[in-house]
Amino acid sequence: MHQTFASTTRGLRRESPPLRLFEKAKRLGIWNPSDLDFSQDIADWQGLTEPEHDLLLRLTSLFQAGEEAVTLDILPLIQVIAREGRIEEELFLTTFLWEEAKHTDFFRRWLDEVAQVNRDLSSYHSPSYRALIYEALPTAMERLLTDASAAAQAEASLTYNMIVEGVLAETGYQTYFAILERHNLMPGTRQGVRLLKQDESRHIAYGVFLLSRLIAKDDSLWELISERMNELIMYTLGTIDESFAAYDVMPFGLVIEELTDFALAQFQKRLDRIEQARGKSLAEIERLTDRVIAEDDA
Repeated sequence: MHQTFASTTRGLRRESPPLRLFEKAKRLGIWNPSDLDFSQDIADWQGLTEPEHDLLLRLTSLFQAGEEAVTLDILPLIQVIAREGRIEEELFLTTFLWEEAKHTDFFRRWLDEVAQVNRDLSSYHSPSYRALIYEALPTAMERLLTDASAAAQAEASLTYNMIVEGVLAETGYQTYFAILERHNLMPGTRQGVRLLKQDESRHIAYGVFLLSRLIAKDDSLWELISERMNELIMYTLGTIDESFAAYDVMPFGLVIEELTDFALAQFQKRLDRIEQARGKSLAEIERLTDRVIAEDDA
């Protein structure tokens, strides 16, 4: 039962990081996957070799399942934030589900219209990928259905925002986009990935804010977050190794070591950013997040 509503009592904190991210989502997150022109992409696909087809299908299958997984699994986090009455954060979180759903739509449309593939692609999902996406992600998110503690929220956010989005997805999208850009392939797909990465950057920024807010209130959470992120990064690195072990000669001239280095750099950047929250007040956390948002705008 509701006793009061923030929007009719104190109003909305429009300068708070979540509301600033919500403004960006309203401005930048309204792109429609159905509007992308795939005509050149279809022609480009037909000119690729079988190993090149296989690599792009492999990567796309990881993106497709990952985007569907986060679409399916985000609701418990939204519910916990709603129950805590954090209306500014909940307003922004409503965009997560919408955007993850669009990303799922985007990759399925690509599979249907560009690759024209309707077979089961789950054979591309390696053991490490399954351990992260099939198991660790839903387990962490579903825990929130019965445990709304700060520790449970931290595990959910670090798994979703920092590892799945902030390391695995960003490494994959960077690789995918670089392949297409370097070889001047599939302009419609490149545009979709560019817009998708823009969406994901807001999700990651919120995850950093949430984890920082939790640490600012309870510094002991830092140890839990750091330990769990170091455990989960191994699944990301394992996914890279296992996914590309199938190729004697890497299509498109990819170098596995470059992907691993990029993933580790993303991981360290996220970890360092969260550690900055230790010993800081909520006001200081908001100022730090504001700077990140402003830099992203620049």
